[in-house]
Amino acid sequence: MITIDADAHVVETERTWDFMEKPDQKYRPQVVSSPSEPSKYYWMVDGKIRGSARQVVTAGQLDDLSSKIGRNITTPREAREMENVGVRVKHMDELGVDVQVLHSTIFIRDFVSKPDSEIAICNGWNRWLADIWQQGGGRLRWTCVLPLRTMDHAIQQLRYSHEHGACGVFMRAIEGERVLHDPYFDPLYEEAVRLNMPMIVHIGNANTYTSELLSQFVGTGSTFWTIRLMTVGACHSIILSGLMDRFPGLRYGFVEASSQWVPYMLADLKRRLPGLGKQYRPDLLKQQRLYVTMQSDDDIDYVVKWAGEDNLVIGTDYGHTDQSSEIEALRALRQNEQIEPRVVEKILDHNPRALYGLSV
Repeated sequence: MITIDADAHVVETERTWDFMEKPDQKYRPQVVSSPSEPSKYYWMVDGKIRGSARQVVTAGQLDDLSSKIGRNITTPREAREMENVGVRVKHMDELGVDVQVLHSTIFIRDFVSKPDSEIAICNGWNRWLADIWQQGGGRLRWTCVLPLRTMDHAIQQLRYSHEHGACGVFMRAIEGERVLHDPYFDPLYEEAVRLNMPMIVHIGNANTYTSELLSQFVGTGSTFWTIRLMTVGACHSIILSGLMDRFPGLRYGFVEASSQWVPYMLADLKRRLPGLGKQYRPDLLKQQRLYVTMQSDDDIDYVVKWAGEDNLVIGTDYGHTDQSSEIEALRALRQNEQIEPRVVEKILDHNPRALYGLSV
């Protein structure tokens, strides 16, 4: 048995864009300060503010926050920002983690809006992760970000990423003006199946209008509605659309939205599908090749009753400090005596291995 962290992160810094090719440096994201709050910094891309940058969090602040929320979220800065891959791997050893699958932080929302800059920025980001993978000796796998506005370039970068350690494609629940079962993505799915690469819907929303609409009066921190619940709708719609039947080799993962929503979704489909002339099966997630990350405080017995044992994985959200972050999550699951060892082994090893197509 090995232990696979299905949801870990890299935190982008100015150094990330050093991996952009020289002709593409004109598209390089810039860090700017806020005129009203000079101590706060943001990314500027395509002439627009695209989210926070230079998030300086001290070890003491992380320890204080960990104490308040009752979960360990403390990580070394040089590890989460990938300035020192050796430090990251050493911390994985301390946590008892053999393999981490790395996801982007800044691409959770729409980070770039113009096709040319999207091609250049995605290419640089993927080159950065390829370098990290090479330094990590196979223990740091990753999901690639693709310039989905230009499908030919997206497929080119998919192939490059596959050759350089990527084991999935980073997606958002809404990609610009498109839902995930839009036929526009069919060429991507065809190539992903050929390369044995799953689609990974990390909590996110690349549609600026819906993000701003759902953030009214509660601010951009309202991620529950703007990005977490979007994941539930995306999974439900993928099942109803027949996408997975059209692409028998395709796999989808839904990451960082907990797993408590799975029984709710499946109960709805159990009532809904017969009226549409479709059969509901108790092993629907397995039959549809859909995987979901759980959290250590989920009602695991209840979720397993609905979802089965073969399609749940778990992650630490390494590098972040939000409600999903728990550096000891995998260890907590391993030590949970109320869960059968067989189920624990599936969640930590067999299931993420199947989702990401890992041979380790």
